[in-house]
Amino acid sequence: MPSPNYTDVTEFILLGLTNRQELQVLFFVVFLVVYVITLVGNLGMIMLISVSPQLQSPMYFFLSHLSFVDVWFSSNVTPKMLENLLSKTKTISYVGCLIQCYFFIALVHVEVYILAVMAFDRFMAICNPLLYGSKMSRTVCIRLISVPYVYGFSVSLICTLWTYGLYFCGNFEINHFYCADPPLIKIACGGIHIKEYTMIVIAGINFTYSLSVVLISYTFIVVAILRMRSAEGRKKAFSTCGSHLTAVTMFYGTLIFMYLRRPTEESVEQGKMVAVFYTTVIPMLNPMIYSLRNKDVKEAMNKKNLFRQ
Repeated sequence: MPSPNYTDVTEFILLGLTNRQELQVLFFVVFLVVYVITLVGNLGMIMLISVSPQLQSPMYFFLSHLSFVDVWFSSNVTPKMLENLLSKTKTISYVGCLIQCYFFIALVHVEVYILAVMAFDRFMAICNPLLYGSKMSRTVCIRLISVPYVYGFSVSLICTLWTYGLYFCGNFEINHFYCADPPLIKIACGGIHIKEYTMIVIAGINFTYSLSVVLISYTFIVVAILRMRSAEGRKKAFSTCGSHLTAVTMFYGTLIFMYLRRPTEESVEQGKMVAVFYTTVIPMLNPMIYSLRNKDVKEAMNKKNLFRQ
């Protein structure tokens, strides 16, 4: 068989969500509004936690980092998407594509492990309340939050090097609105198998491990809550856990749908629609989920004149 005719690539064309001009303008307005709300909500949450004495517990320390990651997660994708919605060329450089892949993979791993750390924090608070203050000291919290960042950016470097190992034969049109692994694998003509299988294996291992921490933590949490005699105590415990479980369900569900399947024409097209949710909608919703269902955050916002019932 003849060898594939590999072509040097300098840029890709991002096909985006649609090629209809009227929808592109509509999408630009919608996603611009979503992005602004995301920035205001998450940066506001970070500022509120930093200046409010009643929000100086480990739970809010981890929540501020979740908001920080959501800002960068959305900013890695949305500005380029907005630019391409109004541009005729809709291109991204090869280097820019690799950089976007690197930060995307890194921030995904950071976020899933922050969600796991937050589940462990709720386990300590509800199942070991007397030891919570000493076991979850400031030093311990800093160490716990450092692990997702170090691990996420290290794993992403390896994954991006495998992406760099993909070869292309003239088809530079990415069926997506940002540089994602599945559509890149779909248009590559060399280096595909190692990238495809490592993507599925690494995603499977990390999602399984981090989700196991969440599920085990909440198994013990549910048992502890059911043993509580106070109805008010059970209600408060379920309330603080409910916000976190909502965030976990949305984020893990959409990512598993995209990254634990082999890239096909159908899966790439479906994944593009799902990606809208976890790259733009979830970062916008997280501050709302944690603030609207959290009494402490509401009180802090009232004191800072940032929230009125």
